[in-house]
Amino acid sequence: MNQTITEIDPRDLHFDPENPRIAEFSAGHNLSERDIVQILWNAMGVEEIVLSIKASGFFEHEPLIATAENDKLIVIEGNRRLAAIKCILDPSLADYIGINKNALMVPEEIKASLRTVPVIVVGARKDAWKFIGFKHINGPAKWGSYAKAQYISLIKNEYQISLEQIASQIGDTHKTVQKLYQGLQVIEQAERVGKFDRADINAPRLYFSHLYTGLSYEGIRDFIGIKDVSEEVSNPVPEDKQDNLGELLLWLFGSASSQMEPVIQSQNPDLRRLEAIVKNKEATYALRDGVPLIVAYDISQPKDETFEQSLLEAKRALQKAQSYQTEGFDGKDESLLKLASSVANIADELYDGMEQKWKSLQENAGTKKRLFSED
Repeated sequence: MNQTITEIDPRDLHFDPENPRIAEFSAGHNLSERDIVQILWNAMGVEEIVLSIKASGFFEHEPLIATAENDKLIVIEGNRRLAAIKCILDPSLADYIGINKNALMVPEEIKASLRTVPVIVVGARKDAWKFIGFKHINGPAKWGSYAKAQYISLIKNEYQISLEQIASQIGDTHKTVQKLYQGLQVIEQAERVGKFDRADINAPRLYFSHLYTGLSYEGIRDFIGIKDVSEEVSNPVPEDKQDNLGELLLWLFGSASSQMEPVIQSQNPDLRRLEAIVKNKEATYALRDGVPLIVAYDISQPKDETFEQSLLEAKRALQKAQSYQTEGFDGKDESLLKLASSVANIADELYDGMEQKWKSLQENAGTKKRLFSED
């Protein structure tokens, strides 16, 4: 990569709409430069860079990297820093971002030092991939999983560099490159066959880590029929599993047009629950019918384990209520007394049913009284 540093007016530098981190939030929509500044400020910590510049100025030893495209100098590395500089030089951006202009006020001598910034201009994006790939995929300034996957896909498909070469160059020894690439191929295949649309997700951004992590679970892999990550194929999901693929992505990301919320709200424990569900036909049908994730998960569990867990949870809840009885019940609220009576009746019916079953398995029925009681 060319190492020559040139001082360039930041007004002549433009954001990269193809930057993987920006693409994560744009979901296929065209963005203005102000839109990009807003995304970078609100989601990627540009304020921290403004504070750093305000305190110490711009670090000359960290030049931006740019390339000429369509008669513009596009910054392919350093978009957050460029956003910080543009905000400082043009405080009117504060109104668009929705922040106080005082946040962009810096000493005049620092503002004057930003009239030009150090830039390395490369002939093409491909010339900088090794540096950017190492820094943001496996290096000191890691991107999120979706941004990594986008960049890996670009390197492989546009620059014709194998996944093995990419992994070797950035020091990846855990097949992370292959896993990220496969996850993105799953999404792109779903879009090609009309089962998914990134622009229709019901979330402020595409939480790609839900899919990337989920694809490491055997149950989810079997549900959509994908194989080992070593298979570098553009259509990893077989045709007979494409409907399942559409369902999986709907559960992960929701649909704005259908006003459907994603059933996965957090990776832990929701993804493991989803894996258990798709391994069980009855639970899968229940989730398809719109029952809540936790209910479908309970259906997927062995009934004896679910029953025991329910008893333990009920016992803990009653013990907690008992510990608050002195201060929580003053004897005046009749509704609470009725509620306790209802709980007692349910407990009696439950015990009687269990006792009857237990007795039927014994040689001698014994007496009507309870057979066990807790000290």
